Amino acid sequence: MSNSAFVSRLPILLRPNPASVVLRPFIPAIAPMGKASSDAVRAQRIVDGVLALSAIEVASELGRVLTDFSGRHRDVALLFRERFRQIDPALCEGRDVTPDQALLIGSYFSHEYSYMAAALFNPSIVTHPDQSGMDPDAIRFLISLRCVGEGHISSLTFRTGVLASCGSVTMDTVNGHASVPRVLGENADGDIEIQCGDGPVSECVIFPVTAAQRNGIEDVRLVRFVEDDGSTCYYGTYTAFSGSEIRSELLQTNDFHRFALETMTGDATRNKGMALFPRRIGGRYAMLGRQDGESIWYLTSDKLRDWSGGVRVIRPRYPWEFVQMGNCGPPMEIDEGWLVLTHGVGPMRNYSIGAALLDKNDPTKLLARTPHPLVRPDGEEREGYVPNVVYSCGAMVCGRTLLLPYALADSLTTFATAPLDRLLASME
Repeated sequence: MSNSAFVSRLPILLRPNPASVVLRPFIPAIAPMGKASSDAVRAQRIVDGVLALSAIEVASELGRVLTDFSGRHRDVALLFRERFRQIDPALCEGRDVTPDQALLIGSYFSHEYSYMAAALFNPSIVTHPDQSGMDPDAIRFLISLRCVGEGHISSLTFRTGVLASCGSVTMDTVNGHASVPRVLGENADGDIEIQCGDGPVSECVIFPVTAAQRNGIEDVRLVRFVEDDGSTCYYGTYTAFSGSEIRSELLQTNDFHRFALETMTGDATRNKGMALFPRRIGGRYAMLGRQDGESIWYLTSDKLRDWSGGVRVIRPRYPWEFVQMGNCGPPMEIDEGWLVLTHGVGPMRNYSIGAALLDKNDPTKLLARTPHPLVRPDGEEREGYVPNVVYSCGAMVCGRTLLLPYALADSLTTFATAPLDRLLASME
């Protein structure tokens, strides 16, 4: 991987893992047109089959299923029970169902999904909401990652770690369990509220739920937002993909256990890559966007979910970004201004990472930018799910050090650090 001389790659690789699975609802396939059977008929046949088994047969089959899957999920019996409660009550109408029968029926309407079998990439990073017990010069962080499984479906997962004062990064151990949140409510616009379990945040996998998200929750750009009164909240802009259309949505959380996922509106939300500033500017919310598909725009709004208009502030200038450019996450406030990491697309659809500096009081003013990439695809690490791509959805400044998590070839994730002073000195 070709880096600028002052960029240091860290020996950390976060790889996809097909053994990481979540339990998902299984719905029997609808029969082809013109056939007598249907999904409802098949579902009824499955339920009838279980209820026709003797108590000994039910206990034997349930015992086998629990033995096979208890080590792969936290409290798998509870998951089967919840799944049973979700199926159509008419399937069991008028019949007594024992607890064991309910669990076994629930297992028939469940399946495992390997949510990151193909890729674990496009990270974003924020300070962790819990900094208790940390050394004064260290910081605990949380990263979001886009993961891709069967059918090229994207979902969202998290990891945590610590950045030490020396610039070294330690990732927390992941125990292997994972689950999808419970849906607490959904409105007519497709806005939902979800609740993760009580385990570590790394066990939470936010899987597409609504019709607009059916094929993916993509490229979350997290930001720790500080209101004018000092209160904080975490937001994440992302792309919802239905399989045919995209739309921008907003994730909101205070603790990374309970989330609201809401639709954004306005003509500036029609493209990918929106990134929220970490505080209001001039009393208004501020956002970077890419509504023309090739340049970086600055937008303001009185409403967090409604974005229109905007001013183009950074456009392709150098050969490594002639095709298009966009942000690599929310702007970071430093003494000198707003530091924005950018991605540029050049020959052979190579994606590289650069940086720009915007005026702190008026972000429509571009102060400087890097004429050459900080990181560009090169060597063996250019190979992967999508060749010749390095990409990030957010970095973090700690003191005068930039911590940059980024993806290699849309396949896996690594980290780099850079002294802020040398990075700024490389701009023109």
